Amino acid sequence: MRDEPYQRPAQLDAILTDAARAGFAMSCEERTGSLLATLAASKPNGRFLELGTGVGAGAAWLAAGMTAGARLTTVEADATVQDIARRHLGGDSRITFVHADADDWLTQESGLFDFAYVDCRPGKYLRLPDLLALLKPGALYVVDDMLPQTTWPDDHQPRVDGFLERLSDVPNFRATPVRWASGLVVAARI
Repeated sequence: MRDEPYQRPAQLDAILTDAARAGFAMSCEERTGSLLATLAASKPNGRFLELGTGVGAGAAWLAAGMTAGARLTTVEADATVQDIARRHLGGDSRITFVHADADDWLTQESGLFDFAYVDCRPGKYLRLPDLLALLKPGALYVVDDMLPQTTWPDDHQPRVDGFLERLSDVPNFRATPVRWASGLVVAARI
């Protein structure tokens, strides 16, 4: 069995080319992206959240699986990298780009979501209870980069280890860590 994506978002190659030009090395891994698209397809007309837009690779994968009536809010603190995402995905009316620190955004948001993909510290290592409070029962929660990455700072492994150790103690939350792709956690809000 080959675990490569069967389908890729049309904009992905251009996004990754621009990411390389900008020196951005933290785009969503393709197997992770393919899983995001598949899981997104399970939430017809759902309300999606991405914390950590980056250059838009994850958003492209999510959009590839979303139905026409679905909506994605994607939050990024770095306007320079988010501009790459806007350039390639800004024509998709289902996507709302928010330029904000995810930590600050979590303080202000009160809506409920069907799916959250978290690719930054807030909502994963910081403020997890606040993020989970934004998820409807049955909502999916996906995080990546649980296996060592070349882009990690030296002090990051203890953060990851602590997050993984705390997962079983989070109330109303069913999580499965997966040693695949960049290392994932796929969970559901109960």
